[in-house]
Amino acid sequence: MMLINGIYPGPLIRAKWGDTIIVNVKNNLQHNGTGIHWHGLRQLNSCQQDGVPGVTECPIAPGKTRQYRFRATQFGTSWYHSHWSAQYGDGVLGPIIIDGPATTNYDEDLGALPITDWYYTPAFTLNEKAQHEGGPPPIPDNILVNGTHINAKGGGKYAKMTVVKGKKYRIRIINTSVDSSFSVSMDGHPFTVMTADFVPIKKWTATQLTLAIGQRYDVVISADQAVGNYWFRVQPSTGCGRNAMISTGKTLGAILHYESATDANPTTTGVTMKTACEDELSSNLVPFVPNSVPRNIIGSSTQGTIDLKSQLPNGTKPFRWLIDSTPHIVDWNNPTLETILAGSQNFGANANVHSMQTINGWYLWCIQSTANVRLAHPMHLHGHDYYILDAKANAVWDGSTTGLNFENPTRRDTATLPAGGYILMAFPADNPGMWIAHCHIAWHASQGLSMQFGERYSDLQKGSLGDVSAFKKGCDEWDGYWYEGNPEKPYEQTDSGI
Repeated sequence: MMLINGIYPGPLIRAKWGDTIIVNVKNNLQHNGTGIHWHGLRQLNSCQQDGVPGVTECPIAPGKTRQYRFRATQFGTSWYHSHWSAQYGDGVLGPIIIDGPATTNYDEDLGALPITDWYYTPAFTLNEKAQHEGGPPPIPDNILVNGTHINAKGGGKYAKMTVVKGKKYRIRIINTSVDSSFSVSMDGHPFTVMTADFVPIKKWTATQLTLAIGQRYDVVISADQAVGNYWFRVQPSTGCGRNAMISTGKTLGAILHYESATDANPTTTGVTMKTACEDELSSNLVPFVPNSVPRNIIGSSTQGTIDLKSQLPNGTKPFRWLIDSTPHIVDWNNPTLETILAGSQNFGANANVHSMQTINGWYLWCIQSTANVRLAHPMHLHGHDYYILDAKANAVWDGSTTGLNFENPTRRDTATLPAGGYILMAFPADNPGMWIAHCHIAWHASQGLSMQFGERYSDLQKGSLGDVSAFKKGCDEWDGYWYEGNPEKPYEQTDSGI
């Protein structure tokens, strides 16, 4: 594993809404660069803190330190992770909690509950296999709930949440996977759902929830059942993935333990778990603070279509996902933000940049999948959350407004592009920067399924980001490692770099 402060998950970062968060990252890895992304945090006017090597910074060189400093302009639950190749799959991640208002009441906060698939082979090895061998992606060996789980032979242990009968508890569920969607439920304890990603929503009750990679749900449960132990169930979404633990017949998940109950595995039963790779219904994900999207965005000059294709393994390797016929491959030594700050727009090949220069103007992007490989993709946007006007599987958008929701549509930073279909995402150009949107399946991102939105170049060049001295220092240090200090590098960049 590659660990932050020697633990997995990495240490919790907790702050209050409006706080300035300062994190010092020292790269003690011998032969890896790194960069830490703060998933879902907008980085309003602080794009250089977004932590994406090749886009918003150069990688942090081995032995060097980078300070990230940004404002918590949102509240709720998220996570941080490395954005350097497949590195987070080997353990470089941790939870974030930003305390703020809540749309439903509870007594105690049980904190973050990160859930992931887990592989016994290093992620970098599997990443090379996924790119060069073709066929289905690697099969996860297990899952982890808050860093622990039993294995196929029954060793290890389940994570445990302890509650007192009669109280209400907040649980912050995060999907931090490499390649897995999950459905989750709690036997006998329905969820009152209060947030989707960083967006407070009108509360609703669910017996189970499906989370794509990068998605978060804050839920409240009532400890109103008989004192005992209850399964928190985690079901891998077999409609788009696999897991070696499924065939063992062992329960996947964690334990809700009532104080004073015996310490034993539960014998409870629950709902039939979903296996489809699809988001929760938009009718259930209604933002608590209403907003609307202007209808005249349809057919306007700020409407664009982004075509997703796949390059099938037909003798051409490595396998690549294509955006408008091009895989996104970053240049670690020449981040696109550096290019803009230098007064240029010469991003080079494979940059996949889409321009957004109208100040505060609304933009609509239709991501349309015409790929021969029909899979669902969890699409995460940096620098914004986005309004979802529509999303359909196995369909092509006809360009009309029929069926679109402009009044208080679902808004979040990660949503599923349905298999063989499209998603309509709208957001205003109100945050100058270079922002990537990418599939959060680590193998797909490494295979090029990513793009950039270049937003308000003139503002960036006029100094909207403030102090960028750390940006230049970081690039000088990386250049010194990559070129001057390491003439016989042990590796070259072999994937997209993110």
